[in-house]
Amino acid sequence: MQIKLPEKVKQIITKLEAAGYEAYAVGGCVRDSFLGREPDDWDITTSASPAQTKAVFGRTIDTGIQHGTVTVMLEHESFEVTTYRIDGEYEDSRHPKEVVFTKNLVEDLKRRDFTINAMAYNDKTGLVDVFGGIADLENKIIRCVGNAEERFTEDALRMMRAVRFSAQLGFSIDADTERAIAALAPNLINISAERIQVELVKLLLSPNPDYIRKAYDLGITAVVLPELDTAFETTQHNPHHMYTVGEHLMHCLLNVRADRCLRIAALLHDIGKPASKTTDEDGIDHFHGHVEIGEEMAVRILKRLKFDNDTIMRVRIYIRHHDDQIDPKAKAVRRSMGKIGEEYFCGVLALKRADCLAQSLYMREEKIEGLDAVGALYQEILDKRQCVSLKSLAISGDDLIASGVPQGKQIGEILSNLLAEVIEDPSRNTQEYLLERAKLLSGENTSAINKQKE
Repeated sequence: MQIKLPEKVKQIITKLEAAGYEAYAVGGCVRDSFLGREPDDWDITTSASPAQTKAVFGRTIDTGIQHGTVTVMLEHESFEVTTYRIDGEYEDSRHPKEVVFTKNLVEDLKRRDFTINAMAYNDKTGLVDVFGGIADLENKIIRCVGNAEERFTEDALRMMRAVRFSAQLGFSIDADTERAIAALAPNLINISAERIQVELVKLLLSPNPDYIRKAYDLGITAVVLPELDTAFETTQHNPHHMYTVGEHLMHCLLNVRADRCLRIAALLHDIGKPASKTTDEDGIDHFHGHVEIGEEMAVRILKRLKFDNDTIMRVRIYIRHHDDQIDPKAKAVRRSMGKIGEEYFCGVLALKRADCLAQSLYMREEKIEGLDAVGALYQEILDKRQCVSLKSLAISGDDLIASGVPQGKQIGEILSNLLAEVIEDPSRNTQEYLLERAKLLSGENTSAINKQKE
């Protein structure tokens, strides 16, 4: 079996072989090549020690030399070259006590996580697949190399990686591998929030974001996202719903595009429902206040998982407005765009649509028609460049001051009033009209202030 190595990867392998060492492309790049996918990067493994690798190449960087990794630079491109190694005993579900270099490729492959990631290749030897990686690719299975419990004890994050690879590739997880995850999932408590976050986002951005359900089934979310477990356990006896809260979130994920903040918002938009659930005398469930509770919970979750402030802000805006009722009329849409923010409105609409498609069939057609009408008006407003916020108003505070309006809080009040008039009628957004109106409003404010003094 052959794969096409990039010329620079071939060059690195050839130079190491010419110097008397073994060298192979290894891991994810080999897996992706056999799947017909374009590898994100190419990792190379070699029998040469880090010092020997550095001696072969002119430009190198000591990126992880204590673990055997040297970055080789070729014409502004970087390639990680790592010495065959054996990991010592793991003591914290993540770090080996020591790393021992070896000259044996199979010993190096033995320490890797999954069979599909434990293959090596060069043009001279061809494919080295001692753990059945190709068979597992063909059978679409995620399986640990060797003993699954040992692999997950070495690095607990591998349990999340199993689910993530399953979601990215659409593969099932081997039964023994699943059993080991279910037994060892509590060890994820030892993994940093940053590493958890990376795996969660990769899973959410995959073609199968709802595979996070598998993380729930195997006990992973009980450790890293316990709020989701509560959502899966919360029923929704209501005409508008046909799933538990958790299942609703899974279906919502499937109906929103693979945008980082949108997928996170889809996962968390109803996370406040369990805490707000009430049941009336007819047995109908209600979730009054779930938006406000959910927004606060989402912020706490994202901070706990060390997300950046921009992501947190965008997600909370999507959640805050996902349940807004937007009348399909132009001025109502302009008003909502101003309230939500022009840059977020499209995302809110996308989340609202996904939310609707994850509900019951009750009134779904009418809801979608309403959203389509709002979307059409939104596009028309954009095309006509109609004003929906102060930044696109034809005058500014400086213009008001220059026209003789005294500085002070009334500047902001006048601008807000002018914006309301323009949202009502976009044709009013001219400097001439707005300055004239500003003079009248300023006079009214002055009269009101004088009356208060009297």
